[in-house]
Amino acid sequence: MEANFSNERILVCVYYGPNGERLIRRGCQIANMLKAPLYILTVDLAPFDELDAEKVIYIEQWKKFAESHPSAQFIIKDNEKRPVAKVIAEVARQNHITQIILGQTAQSRWEQITKGSIIHALLHEIPFVDLHIISVSRYIRDEEGLFEKGIRAYLVKSGTEYRLTFSHTKDIEYEGIFFKEVGTDFDNGIFRFMNGWEIRQVQVTDGIIRDLKNMDLNKIDLNNTD
Repeated sequence: MEANFSNERILVCVYYGPNGERLIRRGCQIANMLKAPLYILTVDLAPFDELDAEKVIYIEQWKKFAESHPSAQFIIKDNEKRPVAKVIAEVARQNHITQIILGQTAQSRWEQITKGSIIHALLHEIPFVDLHIISVSRYIRDEEGLFEKGIRAYLVKSGTEYRLTFSHTKDIEYEGIFFKEVGTDFDNGIFRFMNGWEIRQVQVTDGIIRDLKNMDLNKIDLNNTD
């Protein structure tokens, strides 16, 4: 029950992409340590019913996490025309947030999230809230051209393996997002899906998944020295 929580309240701000899970996990760690409730926020300019399949899947995953964790609550602000800092500040005030977690590399996807303007705006709007800027590595480096835009896909069991399909049938066992490698004519790439409340990513080769073991996608780009 919330009465057992401390005075701390944690807000994690996430945007579509693989780093959202890492930020949520970091927020969960802090919330558990402080015995504090956890709030997960995403903001989108478009109305929810106009979001593409990839965005909807991420939202579904975040909702499932919140539902499976006793102290977590998911908040989406769609069709939002105000500056992101204004929206974050409003949610922080409404929920009496004391600590906010942001991802350092999100600037390429979430308007200027790490530029001085939004940080200064948050400090001005909610000066008594602690800001945590978390350094997160890109799991799927689509900004650098390794993968195409993710699309909704499904896995169907085929013997000891799984077959990737883009049609929804009664035989599907997993639903998720397929990121196809750039420059290939075959269905090679990464499939991301929910396993419980954990997001997994597995290797797809010629449309077949031979192992559902979670991959470390940071190791894909062997020439990366960041």
